Amino acid sequence: MFIQSFRVESPNVKYSEESIDSIYDYQTTELVHENANGKYEWVVKPKAVRYEFKTERRVPKLGVMLVGWGGNNGSTLMAGVIANREGISWVTKDKVQQANYFGSLTQASTCRIGSFNGEEIHAPFKSLLPMVDPNDIVFGGWDINNMNLADAMARAKVLDIDLQKQLRPYMQGMIPLPGIYDPDFIAANQGERANNVIKGSKKEQVQKIIQDIRDFKSKTKVDQVVVLWTANTERYSDVIVGLNDTKETLFASLERNESEISPSTLYGLACVQENVPFINGSPQNTFVPGLIDLAITKNSIIAGDDFKSGQTKMKSVLVDFLVGAGLKPTSIVSYNHLGNNDGMNLSAPQTFRSKEISKSNVVDDMVASNAILYEPGEHPDHVVVIKYVPYVGDSKRAMDEYTSEIFMGGKNTLVIHNTCEDSLLAAPLILDLVLLAELCTRIQLKKEGEGKFHSFHPVASILSYLTKAPLVPPGTPVVNALAKQRAMLENIMRACVGLAPENNMTLEYK
Repeated sequence: MFIQSFRVESPNVKYSEESIDSIYDYQTTELVHENANGKYEWVVKPKAVRYEFKTERRVPKLGVMLVGWGGNNGSTLMAGVIANREGISWVTKDKVQQANYFGSLTQASTCRIGSFNGEEIHAPFKSLLPMVDPNDIVFGGWDINNMNLADAMARAKVLDIDLQKQLRPYMQGMIPLPGIYDPDFIAANQGERANNVIKGSKKEQVQKIIQDIRDFKSKTKVDQVVVLWTANTERYSDVIVGLNDTKETLFASLERNESEISPSTLYGLACVQENVPFINGSPQNTFVPGLIDLAITKNSIIAGDDFKSGQTKMKSVLVDFLVGAGLKPTSIVSYNHLGNNDGMNLSAPQTFRSKEISKSNVVDDMVASNAILYEPGEHPDHVVVIKYVPYVGDSKRAMDEYTSEIFMGGKNTLVIHNTCEDSLLAAPLILDLVLLAELCTRIQLKKEGEGKFHSFHPVASILSYLTKAPLVPPGTPVVNALAKQRAMLENIMRACVGLAPENNMTLEYK
């Protein structure tokens, strides 16, 4: 059974006009290595830690600024939101298609909230806590190309022509602000698009981005702004002591106009100084240590890296399944070809290397979880290949071969062919990232014994379900397994309304 909304009735939850206040007992364990009668043994001690959550109920008017607004992802997302907001339908060769938000965790998925008369009850994910309606978001952003959004949508060749014709009047007046362009960080083949760029030193570029954010907020009268990078993949920045290893050295490097500060890091610097959440949707190391240091000091939300939409999302499910089933993946070979501008940019070795790193690390925590299968330091052979094939456009092909060792020396090989409509998979993730980042700004918590409420850690690992290479606070384990990432996000939201985590035990039926 499906219900649209619900209210929690519990002595641990209080609804007021301003907030939802909940008390939640976090059940966890601690391990100790104890000497018992001359012999060391591991002892697991269950414990409960009481938390209080306070979630502001008032939903702000949200502004979203995209870096790369005129790219495939930016124009596709803009088109999708307008089509949903205006209730647009269009004719395809198969049927009359209605606008939807399929592929969005917040808008198109559900969660189990209990059972009624022996039937499971599910509600929309977005019903757990008050969230911004995506149709109410005000969009803006930057791009190194000055093409209006209607022409950018046509250039992307993602959406059906009938839909494009209906959207053109809404989008042709949307023109991106000039963006930061540094040819040293992206492929040389992007140079011909760069006709809309911010001039000046890197410090002056940061100040221009800050002013753009302020002007956007003032002009649109939004309460909150979130900025997301959906522009070209950059090469990795060198992390060097004295250059970008602390916030002080990063600012000093900015003053010296050091060449090794990437455009994405400059946007990040601007956002953190304005206390505007900044999300990196590409694989490069935007968040150098100095920028992370600054974000933690300013308590300003940062999140990344790299949208997890197609091949890597499948990998984070399949390897978790194989290792969890006691099978031993020994070889993982992933091949991709695509023909959009992302593929064109990734044809340069230095930018491909950023993508290769973000795709390759996705299995690490799953392998490390099973020392029965893997010796210390042992790891599957893992190869990632990406090729640029213009003809296929945005319809990326991903081919994967997983070879595993099975019972008594046997081998099992799985081969998957995945045709990913790249931007149509990425656009809903952008929506989820900005909506959840905004929600995080309205949640406060405190642990038993703490005097004051505080926000989540500014390095927002809570958003890791949506990224290939999750950014986590220093000293925090990285979790890549998709089911664990989703459970973490859902269970934290459940805690905010005093609901127990979904444990799938269903003891009432056992």
